[in-house]
Amino acid sequence: MTPAVDPSARGRRILALALPTLSIDRVRRREALSGGAPDERPLAIVERAGGLLRLVAVDARAAASGCVAGTALTQARSVCPELRVEPADPREDAALLGAVADWCDRYTPLVALDPPSGLTLDISGCAHFFGGEAALAEDLVAGLQRQGIAARAAVASAAGPARALAWFSQGGVAPPDGEAALVSGLPIAALGLDESARLGLVRAGLKTVGAVAGRSRSELAARFGARLVAILDDALGRTEAPISPRRPVPVRLVEQRFAEPLSSAEAALAVLRALAGALAARLEAAGEGVRAAEAAFFRADGKVARIALGVGAPTRDPDLLLRLFRERLDALADPLDPGFGFDLMRLSALAVEPLTPRPQGFDPGERQEGELAELIDRLSARHGRRRVLRFLPGDAHRPEAEAALRPAQDVREAVAWPERPTGEPPRRPLRMFSRPEPVDVLAEVPDGPPLRFVWRRATHHVVRAEGPERIALEWWRHDEAPLTRDYFRVEDSAGARFWLFRDGLFGREVRHPRWFVHGLFA
Repeated sequence: MTPAVDPSARGRRILALALPTLSIDRVRRREALSGGAPDERPLAIVERAGGLLRLVAVDARAAASGCVAGTALTQARSVCPELRVEPADPREDAALLGAVADWCDRYTPLVALDPPSGLTLDISGCAHFFGGEAALAEDLVAGLQRQGIAARAAVASAAGPARALAWFSQGGVAPPDGEAALVSGLPIAALGLDESARLGLVRAGLKTVGAVAGRSRSELAARFGARLVAILDDALGRTEAPISPRRPVPVRLVEQRFAEPLSSAEAALAVLRALAGALAARLEAAGEGVRAAEAAFFRADGKVARIALGVGAPTRDPDLLLRLFRERLDALADPLDPGFGFDLMRLSALAVEPLTPRPQGFDPGERQEGELAELIDRLSARHGRRRVLRFLPGDAHRPEAEAALRPAQDVREAVAWPERPTGEPPRRPLRMFSRPEPVDVLAEVPDGPPLRFVWRRATHHVVRAEGPERIALEWWRHDEAPLTRDYFRVEDSAGARFWLFRDGLFGREVRHPRWFVHGLFA
């Protein structure tokens, strides 16, 4: 169990956001975007439960008509014949909740989902940028209301009391020394218990959180289990449970807010260059360079566009970052759309590494390495880091594992490959299959070279064969088929050259070895 802490002794502040009509707001927003005339009839969201359609959410008009969430649709129709219903869509609700979480990122990067219709924000050290905790909460709720989303916000020293106050009160800011008293007056529904535990408390005459907290912990644990005690401690703020942000927390970030939204993409890029310079100054003061960066463009209508990229070596060159972001933006299928304008732009360093100044030499090789690294970064920004690859030698005997593809940005050192002896034919084929393909082989003796083989329904008569080249599995590895391979370079009567191998030693490892073709020579 998390140790109890004194709420007044901690500086952490949590904002819980309740979206009680998220499903209703989703439908209303969709209708508003369609451009049609608004439907003013009462609205309810329904889902099938136990063979019946039941209401899961109602708007204000439906509630005023007597409709209540949880009732059957037939009963709701009897009290409100003009009721309009829409099917529940948890996936669309989750998408809208994620969009709201992205928008809330303008207040703090520590935003966590509280499904199905809530968010938790860690605003520690952020409130003074917005005029205090109350002003921040009011601005957040007002911003969501402008987007057609109803919300309530509550601020407390822990997620538990903030969540309870946001959902079962009018919200607001709870002082650290008064959170427990505010939560104590809430109904026991604020504890979020299952139905059996809730009914047990009601039958015991406990209707508020304070009434439950007035009983001894041993009595509650003996009758309702230790889980109820843990939930009660969480709701009263006696324990401090961490939140899990939905996005990586940046190491460093700089941002720019605008009194009037920017309506030009070129103006946004100019601001991005200024932000890159400001970020470079902070990185230089810390002796660091960025390895992964993200630019976030917050639109006035609530939409957020994020552009992330990485570099192969730590850097704090603002011009290089701007060039890479331009490459990334040019490669987007949907160009950066300011819409109603950007009211906030942010540049974040998601990953940093130590970077110390290095003297520039006169070796042309250093310049070539730098140009190659920049080319790799530009290609990776345009096409994606997993599409720009380099081969690395692998510590393995089997040919398919002798080389591995890795993102080129992850390969910093020069790759040393064994040199091929001059004057000798290549030992490996020009084209090697990712997976060896089975063939039917006729050999003079079981452990000899093939005389004829059938591959892809075509028969090939062998006129020359070289081998075998014996390759065994590494002694420190274990897999399902640690068989020894005998490779042969063969040439058929048409002049085509193949790389075949016999999988397993005849008589010692297998009774009937199988044959495969692994590649083709030029």
